[in-house]
Formats: sequence, C-alpha cells, structure tokens
Amino acid sequence: MTTLLHRPDEVLLGFATALRAAGVAVTQDRTRSYLDAVALVGLGDREATRTAGRATLCATPEDLERHDRVFDEWFSRDNTTPVVRPRHAQQQPAAALLPDDDAAGTGGPDEDDDPVKAKASGADILRHRDVATLDPAERVRLAAMFASLAVRLPTRPTARRTPHRRGAVDASRTLRASLRQMGEPARIHYRRRGIRPRRVVLLIDVSGSMSGYADALLRLAHRIVVAGAASGGSRDSVEVFSLGTRLTHLTRALRRRDPDRAIAAAGDTVPDWSGGTRLGETLQAFLDRWGRRGMARGAVVVVFSDGWERGDTQLLGEQAARLRRLAHKVIWVNPHRGKDGYAPVQQGVVAVLPHVDAFVAGHSLATFAELLEEIGR
Repeated sequence: MTTLLHRPDEVLLGFATALRAAGVAVTQDRTRSYLDAVALVGLGDREATRTAGRATLCATPEDLERHDRVFDEWFSRDNTTPVVRPRHAQQQPAAALLPDDDAAGTGGPDEDDDPVKAKASGADILRHRDVATLDPAERVRLAAMFASLAVRLPTRPTARRTPHRRGAVDASRTLRASLRQMGEPARIHYRRRGIRPRRVVLLIDVSGSMSGYADALLRLAHRIVVAGAASGGSRDSVEVFSLGTRLTHLTRALRRRDPDRAIAAAGDTVPDWSGGTRLGETLQAFLDRWGRRGMARGAVVVVFSDGWERGDTQLLGEQAARLRRLAHKVIWVNPHRGKDGYAPVQQGVVAVLPHVDAFVAGHSLATFAELLEEIGR
C-alpha cells in the first residue's frame, strides 16, 4: 500500500463527489452520515469503508452497483489510497471532516482528554443564510449549490387507463386472453389511470423590495424549469413570469441549460427590475391573458413576493380569489416569513392570505428545499 498524498477527509469527500458525478443522488446529509459512519468503523478497514458507503450514500440497487464500481476505481489509485491512522485519530465527527473555510487550529498537546468540539461546515451555514445578506463571494458559492436541490414535480392522474400489474380488472384484455385459450381461464389483467406531470407556474416579484432575492429566485426557477424538461413532460410543464409594474414571460429565457446564461437572458427580458409593485394589476393581466387559456387551471401556482403593494389591495384580494378558483394549489412564498419577529401585517399579504393554500418562507437555500417538497406534494 503506497503512502497517501491527501488527507482522509479529502479522499472521502472526493469519493462522494465522484459518486455524485456517476449518477447517485449524494446529498449533503448523506455525505455527513457517510463521514460519521467511516469515523466509527475506521478508515483503515477497506471493506468496512465500502459497507459504510453502501449503507449511507445509496438508495436503490442501481446506486449500489455504481457505488461499488466507483469505490474500486477511486480507492485503487495510488494517490488516493487511505492512510491507516491510529484508531483515535480516525474517529472524528463528520463536521470536522467536512471542509470549513473558517476552521480553527487544533488544540493543545493533551487533545485525547478534551471533549470533541464539532463545528458546522461552511456549506451548512451558507444553506441557512439569508440570501439578501450575502457578499459577492458567498453568492458565487451559493449559486453552485443550487444544483444540489432535489426537484420532484407534482403529478396528476389522466383520464386514460393503462395496463398495470394491479388496480381495476381490465375486463376486455382479460376476455381476449381467455378467448385466445379457447375459453379456458386466463391470467387476469389489470389497469389503472395513468400519471402525468402537473403544470407548475412561478410568479416572481422583481420589485425594489425584492431586489435582494431576485437572483436566487431566478436560479431556483431555472432549476425547476430544467428539472421539468428532464422529467419527460411537455415543454410547458413549468412556466415562469416576473411581476412588477408589468407582467413578463420568462420561460423561454430560463430554458437554457447553463444557469448563468439563463439568468442573464432573463435579466435582458425583464424591463422593470427594482421598480414598483402592482401585484393586483399584474396578477389580473396573468389571469386575463394566460389563466383563462388554461395555464393556471389545475396547476400549482407559486407566488414569490413580500406583499408590498402600491396598487389597490382590494383588487389584489379579488385576483387572488380568482386564481384560487382556477388553480389546484396556490403557494405564497414570502422571504420574510421565516425570520424572527415577522408578522403578516402588510396589506397585500392580509388581502391574499384567505386565498392561498400555503404561506411559506423563502429566504435561504434550506427554505427553497422545503418549498420544493411542498410543490412536490
């Protein structure tokens, strides 16, 4: 066994990255569990390290096959062979193995007798930070983390019934199978209603009060649009509009695969960045032009806005009620919802609250992940 040129934490995190590139959905939580497991079994035991990865990083039989293939390739390299360290040096908490930009130095000479002081990783801290308070360098790091968000689009049953291994008895297919056997009893066939993606409509407030969140919200919208295209649904399964002093259709701009190019294209499309807010009028324009055509009918509609309305709040309440009658579900995302001391006292929020199904936070990557779960449900 050759000597290692990398630290054990670098080797393990590099393996998790390689496994993600191979198609396994390795999340930050799974990586943390993997590091915890390896810390318990000891990095010097190759088979125990393999078992720890299979137990924590994999979710399907296909993941197990990919894991074993990547594991054999990764740990067969001379420069990535784990170093066998003393047992007490291997058993570190996951937070100590994860990279941290602000990590401090080690303690004094008598470290074995000191309690282990675990520390959250820089990535975990960034996931819970308010995106409007980030500096440019942190925004760049956060932009790269949007790819880790798991998107599961909602579905709806179709009118057409398709063959299935269980469900209602398909009398026609069962009878035809019996006739092919000269009337002898045949295998019973079943069918059930098919499933197709339910449309998701995103309405993003780009007014001045929302300017600090606009970039992050557009990146989230781009992530959902790309996931919708990759799911095999129709091209219009996800639609995106901006709300300000006017309504702007952004779906075509956000269909670009590269997120930076998509955000730039969206920025060139929107004419009213950081302007005023006329939610009632723009919502009415959406419903008059697009909603009655069927875009909002039966869809999950997500409105991103802090509720500051410069127009008529009564009109906003009327249009929110109208939207609720058309849509399958209406979710209102307020970036201030999850902050301490917040109360929904803005007139715009008060007007729409009776007509929304969910009123959720949307100020950090962690709240965006919770929102995606809400949309998927």
